[in-house]
Amino acid sequence: MRHIYRLALVLPLTTHRNSRQRWHDESRVGTGRMQPSGLQVVLYLMNIDIVSVFPEYFDVLRLSLLGKAQENGLVHVAAHNLRDWTHDVHHSVDDTPVGGGAGMVMKPEVWGECLDELLGLRGDAYDGDANPGEAAGTDPIGRHEPDSAGSVALTNGGSAPHPTDTVNDIGTSDRPVMPGEAATLDGAVISEDAIAPGNSADAHGTDAHGTVLIFPNPSAPLFTQRDATELSHADRLIFGCGRYEGYDARIPDHYRAQGVDVREYSIGDYVLNGGEVAVSVMLEAITRLLPGFMGNPESIVEESYTGGNALLEHRQYTKPAAWRSLEVPDVLLSGDHGKVDRFRRNEALQRTSEIRPDLIEALDCQQLDKFDRKTLMALGWEVSGAHPRHVA
Repeated sequence: MRHIYRLALVLPLTTHRNSRQRWHDESRVGTGRMQPSGLQVVLYLMNIDIVSVFPEYFDVLRLSLLGKAQENGLVHVAAHNLRDWTHDVHHSVDDTPVGGGAGMVMKPEVWGECLDELLGLRGDAYDGDANPGEAAGTDPIGRHEPDSAGSVALTNGGSAPHPTDTVNDIGTSDRPVMPGEAATLDGAVISEDAIAPGNSADAHGTDAHGTVLIFPNPSAPLFTQRDATELSHADRLIFGCGRYEGYDARIPDHYRAQGVDVREYSIGDYVLNGGEVAVSVMLEAITRLLPGFMGNPESIVEESYTGGNALLEHRQYTKPAAWRSLEVPDVLLSGDHGKVDRFRRNEALQRTSEIRPDLIEALDCQQLDKFDRKTLMALGWEVSGAHPRHVA
């Protein structure tokens, strides 16, 4: 699936929001600062927003390959403080669970205001021409649509970025570029259709390069490499980090009802103190699949869980050939690429059989060559059916 770059015009912001009084007097994009003209053009392959009560946690995303990807304008990551959407003196984001029980649950009102703004939805729009929470003149994820004459609608509401949110800018700009937006100027938004008239917007999934809202949840389906691959084709990802006993279940339900593509994922059979760690895991798994992210694209092709017949990867070695009486297998030093490939494939099959037999059971026998079949049979697998079956 092809990627579409988003064009954004970024202007300096100098106002504040609510009682937080955080000032943003400078916008930075890519590796350069704003020019005196106050106008700079930037292209991003993916925009990522993270909402958390601890946005500083994501400072680490400035490091390594993800940090370089942000510097190079490949991806933009912005971490938002959920408390910036509170209205009480304590900036409360949680309350006691209905029905009783231990701990605290994150409040839907605060999350609602935050996500409405990030998604470009109007929480107060409940007229007969729009879905509850959806602004008239937008599609279900907040993109402004052309009017009936085909002209571009220009508005000062809806999906325009708020100029004064407290944002821990992991990447390079004070506010993320919204999906479907071409430019922002004094709160005005120009539809993506003005740039790419042929692009259709579909809020149900990532096929039309839309926005996906993601919540880590230990009770949700397991996040897999297949999910990472699918999500790497999205234009924009919004991650919501839960804390305490989790978030009110009505939050994802509400946004699904608005047509937003909402996903909930677990990263394993264990519980964490908050969603920040899980979001970091998913974010890295997704962004490393973006074109141009990895120095060597072949590194991705040969990894574990990759491809239709996914296996665990073979073991890796480097120099020296002998270390503390442990030697690299001779075949890897032979220079015979055919033998090396077969050795690695056999080792991948053996390791997968021992550690993740469920992956062997999911293999398509018709896609296995005669050497694969021989190896699996030696490991106790029957390969005459549609999928291998362990018989030993």
